[in-house]
Amino acid sequence: MSKIYTRTGDCGQTSLVGGKRVLKNHPRLEAYGTIDELSAHLGLLVTQLTDNNDQTFITSIQQTLFDLSALLATEPESSYQSTSLPSIHIATLEHEIDRQQAQLSPLHAFIIPGGSQVAAQAHICRTICRRAERYIIALAEQSEVSSEIIQYINRLSDYLFILARTINARNGIHEITH
Repeated sequence: MSKIYTRTGDCGQTSLVGGKRVLKNHPRLEAYGTIDELSAHLGLLVTQLTDNNDQTFITSIQQTLFDLSALLATEPESSYQSTSLPSIHIATLEHEIDRQQAQLSPLHAFIIPGGSQVAAQAHICRTICRRAERYIIALAEQSEVSSEIIQYINRLSDYLFILARTINARNGIHEITH
């Protein structure tokens, strides 16, 4: 196994897919770095979930985020183009949102994030997802970003909101509203 460190980033630069060197605060890195942060928090969420279906679904989301990160790490002019994000991922999120939301009482106020510890972790994931979305939109102002990526991240934050509500409902925890 090769060493984990390469020393090539010691001056504040890193390589994109295809080899182009950019500063580590480049908008492209902010976008896929925040996706990486989201995936790590989702990993923590999986360890706290008790429902195997939720665990499996979140793990599949992490796999999709890995592919999405590769897309974000590749400049449009690179010869190393990854395939696009299949729209089935968006439809799958929408289906799961609809399924869970049908089991919840309708919203009539804003929800204060919290409830159980695991629901609070889902809310943390949601807010990181929203930050990733902002970075992706900022990147899209400078460079081509597929609309499927933006749609997926937008739906993912909606799913994480519904998941937090579902977790609290399953545990009989009443949400605090404002």
